[in-house]
Amino acid sequence: MLSSFAKFIGALNAALPAPSTQTVTGKVVSISYYGQNQGRRGGGLDQRLGEARASVKWEGMPAAIVTSDGKCYQIIGGLAADNNARIIDFLGLSATITGEVSEIHGMMVISADSATKAA
Repeated sequence: MLSSFAKFIGALNAALPAPSTQTVTGKVVSISYYGQNQGRRGGGLDQRLGEARASVKWEGMPAAIVTSDGKCYQIIGGLAADNNARIIDFLGLSATITGEVSEIHGMMVISADSATKAA
């Protein structure tokens, strides 16, 4: 007989959609800088490199990709490894990322190992 907790966890897992491979194109941002500056000119997408780079590289804050229609995907996986070492040079630029998209704790995430600069 399953405990109430085990039933609860099973129900949570059943409710989560399966990850799907998607290609996302948008502006790469520091989530913290983007969130704090959405109300300012540039909508938080300007990513002043000093502040944004520091939050992602030195403070370990997550990076994200924001699409032209405003969808935000936190970047996880190989791109986020080693304090975001592979994504840091994309901050403030348009990029294309192909990876597994899923939802974790209400946040859309994309798990990928590489990105390319978008035209």
